[in-house]
Amino acid sequence: MRLYLLALNPTDSLTEGFLPAAARLGLHVTLLTNDAERHRGAGVEVVACDVRDIREVIGEISRRPAPDAVFSNSDHLQTQAALAAQYFGLPGKDWRAALRAKNKALLRRHLAACGADAVWSAELAPGAEVAELLARDVPYPCVVKPREGVASEDVVLVADGPELALRCKEIRQRREGTALVVEEFLQGELYTVETLGDGTRRHVLGGFHTTLSPPPYFIEERLTFTPASKLPQPAVGQVLDQLDALDVGFGACHTEFVVQGGRARIIEVNYRAIGDQCDLLLAGLLDIPLFEHILRTHLGEPLPAELGARTDGRACLVYPCAVREGTLTAAPARSDRCVNGVEVAYRPLRAVGERHELYHTNRDYLGVLRVTGRDQEAIDRCVEEFLATERWEITP
Repeated sequence: MRLYLLALNPTDSLTEGFLPAAARLGLHVTLLTNDAERHRGAGVEVVACDVRDIREVIGEISRRPAPDAVFSNSDHLQTQAALAAQYFGLPGKDWRAALRAKNKALLRRHLAACGADAVWSAELAPGAEVAELLARDVPYPCVVKPREGVASEDVVLVADGPELALRCKEIRQRREGTALVVEEFLQGELYTVETLGDGTRRHVLGGFHTTLSPPPYFIEERLTFTPASKLPQPAVGQVLDQLDALDVGFGACHTEFVVQGGRARIIEVNYRAIGDQCDLLLAGLLDIPLFEHILRTHLGEPLPAELGARTDGRACLVYPCAVREGTLTAAPARSDRCVNGVEVAYRPLRAVGERHELYHTNRDYLGVLRVTGRDQEAIDRCVEEFLATERWEITP
């Protein structure tokens, strides 16, 4: 069977998750990407293609052997993959649902229109004057972010009108032609819920309780795995109802929400598997072939009624972050060790000697610490001991 996989830059999800899973399923993979050189070592057929342009994607696939599935785990390519699958008559996501999830203004308008949830929001189109926005009754503090942004890039909390005008100007200078969304600040405990569906059946895999950096930015610094049975109720049920309203239920989905006033308020819907190594951790923690399940749904196979997932696993991921721009001059090396039954794995994300700006996003991550076991208190102790023992130094 032949899988056409759309990708931008290489990610751990792709290279350690989906490509090995495709090999285990015996799939012939053709990877379409606009960055072919960076994927040359992937061990599959790599084809240069403007994957952001659905016309080029369909044209490239049509010149090749007929597809059995078209898939992407990229935030930026869900709509293109869904449209391509529909064009070739293959299973896939509803392209309208993929577009709603990606476009934060559409998401807010759709949820409000169907009565699922109403969050104050306003869209600032490219070229529109900020004064038009400031004339509205904006609820401060509020959040400004790119309409189709990812990874908390250029997501900022603002206190008043002058700061809102300044932040909009700064973002537009970095992202010429980008539409912005301004919306009310949803306060509360931040969680994720990870789901897997085949369009008929949906499994809740669990989620993560997320610790963010101090305001005004929203960098995810620590995620503690929360089993499905321990996620806040009835909030999770409310999130699932909102996903139904969005027609989101095929393949993997990573949804962020807060519990505010006893109810779930969605922050954003990422219609793909969670990243930053959380999906790899999830597969191991639940002891299920997660990546194979995701690919099988795109091949038209129904999910089993029971996944057989383990329920006793616990985990914590911590992302040490750069606090200033400069050169990384000291950092721990890659390591794996077991401490009294707790697995402690550290993976550097930035090499010693590299110089970087300060981005206020997950591009500031210096590494990822993954700690797994069965006892949350023991896991937390190992996390704190590692962070207290190791050091990261940045020289201006």
